[in-house]
Amino acid sequence: MENKEIEAIVREVLKAATGSRTGGSAESPACVTGIPETAEQKGGAGLIAANGGLVRVSMPLALAVKLIEKIEAKAAEWGMRVVTAVSDASARPVAIHCMDGAYIGSFDVALNKTYTSIAFQMSTAQLGTLSRPGESLYGIQFTNNGKIVIFGGGEVLKKEGVIIGALGVSGGSAEQDTALAAYGRSVFEDL
Repeated sequence: MENKEIEAIVREVLKAATGSRTGGSAESPACVTGIPETAEQKGGAGLIAANGGLVRVSMPLALAVKLIEKIEAKAAEWGMRVVTAVSDASARPVAIHCMDGAYIGSFDVALNKTYTSIAFQMSTAQLGTLSRPGESLYGIQFTNNGKIVIFGGGEVLKKEGVIIGALGVSGGSAEQDTALAAYGRSVFEDL
């Protein structure tokens, strides 16, 4: 059986299941869940066809790339060469771009900023404040196998109040990375 045949069967099963729960016929799982059949339809989280059926996508690749392009344009304006990473709501990488001339070490730092922002549902700058000596989270950067970043450049990304991913920017000073990531978070809501 080919993937297209399997996908058609899965759609029919879902159609029958959702139709019986709603008392009528259903065109797609969106009738019951309110989630679009493909993530690209609404530019946010949704269901998309995959090899084994439908999968939920919190951060579509196209949206991640649009955001990265905006950040790279702003970084170029500011004379910066950065690595920008976007992860989904589970901290899985969706897209990572390295501008020409960016530091090699910034790759892991940008990616870990996305992990940190998702893991603690806050910006890395905010976590940095909470992890200073004498504060409640002092020493947190030594947890999670060294993946926690406590300086700016990581931001949580939300659509309509729901966390759908995170952004990590690395390549400048902590202040520059913080400002660039905050810019990215602010333009994300309009993408």
